[in-house]
Amino acid sequence: MADLKERLLPPKPASAFTLREAAGRPTASGRHPFQGVDVLEVKKRGQGLKSWIRVDTSGNSQVMEVDKFTMMRRCDLPARDLRLLDPVFVYPSTILGREKAIVVNLEQIRCIITADEVLLLNSLDKYVLQYVIDLQRKLTTTGAGEVGDVGEVWQSDNSDMNQRRGNRNFENLYNNTSPDYLPFEFRALEVALEAACTFLDTQAAELEIEAYPLLDELTSKISTLNLERVRRLKSRLVALTRRVQKVRDEIEQLMDDDGDMAEMYLTEKKSRMELSFYGDQSMIGYRSADGASISAPVSPVSSPPDSRRLDKSLSMARSRHESMRSTESNTENIEELEMLLEAYFVVIDSSLNKLTSLKEYIDDTEDFINIQLDNVRNQLIQFELLLTTATFVVAIFGVVAGVFGMNFEIPLFDVPSAFQWVLIITGVVGVCIFSAFVWFFKYRRLMPL
Repeated sequence: MADLKERLLPPKPASAFTLREAAGRPTASGRHPFQGVDVLEVKKRGQGLKSWIRVDTSGNSQVMEVDKFTMMRRCDLPARDLRLLDPVFVYPSTILGREKAIVVNLEQIRCIITADEVLLLNSLDKYVLQYVIDLQRKLTTTGAGEVGDVGEVWQSDNSDMNQRRGNRNFENLYNNTSPDYLPFEFRALEVALEAACTFLDTQAAELEIEAYPLLDELTSKISTLNLERVRRLKSRLVALTRRVQKVRDEIEQLMDDDGDMAEMYLTEKKSRMELSFYGDQSMIGYRSADGASISAPVSPVSSPPDSRRLDKSLSMARSRHESMRSTESNTENIEELEMLLEAYFVVIDSSLNKLTSLKEYIDDTEDFINIQLDNVRNQLIQFELLLTTATFVVAIFGVVAGVFGMNFEIPLFDVPSAFQWVLIITGVVGVCIFSAFVWFFKYRRLMPL
């Protein structure tokens, strides 16, 4: 990863020689990642050229600079599909099946997959470089294991039924239609799905590890700082959930549409086109040779010539054979792609379940905090009620003091112990009134018993 990123970094004047030496060093697999390319000119500006990483079916990679219109003609794609790959624009995750290519926009992985190559925008992102390395490793490993698995297909088929099944597996082996030997575009798509699912699952796991201690701390200590941290955490969770949900919906939409899945099988379509082209060429050659050998005139009322009858029979047999073979292969290929998508659908659905559980935990924590705050608020209301009652009782002393403070004379003023009796009587009346209010509050369940 470090060597690959170092080869794609912009040149430094003081270390240009070091970069040139690094470009010549092979990777761990023994292959030069970008052979015949000047690493110091990876990012060429002007004339609308963009740097692309090309990986072929053998795992060889190189960097090339192509403008937008050349790429559109090369992959037979409209301009709106190429805009999905532009890092300047932000588009949701998308997988589009076209006539000659598959457009993949999954998180950091933005590429065009054809039957013969994978084209990625030359980014210095570590996930793009890791995708190139993983794809090279997968292509190299698959290519090395094909020879040994051919014998296993034939050794496991002994009966007549298994013999026919072995013939079909043998044919699918060289046509890359067996589940064990996925076509090139499916292997590239699998690596892209694996990279995207792994990236999202890693982010979900990191967010989960960070969230639970923070939420536990918030339940034990409600503070402004902890509330702000939880708010930021919830914002990240919502954004990540939206991205995971989009990838899940995209995979589910592909699984529900057999036509889209059949459209993505580029190798089969290319083989059928080549077979049809060579068949037409051979038929034209047969007709020209047969026409040159016929010299006798043919009566217009006679039956059709043997050559024409043979031509018609061959055409009908070939069309019937191609139709049956196409139907069977499309069914098998759709099943292969469906199993591939289903495997990563389970992975991305597991990540979504993690985020959903975390969101539910955050909601439960918020409910718990709201309950705590409501409890504190209720206690404050009860305290305010008691304080208001006590204030009313104390006001009675003020009323008594106001009455006896009037400017008039009564015999009670001449009694020495009158002041003490007034205080005692007023205090007892106040305590009785306060006790009556408290009993009333408890009776109406306005205060806990």
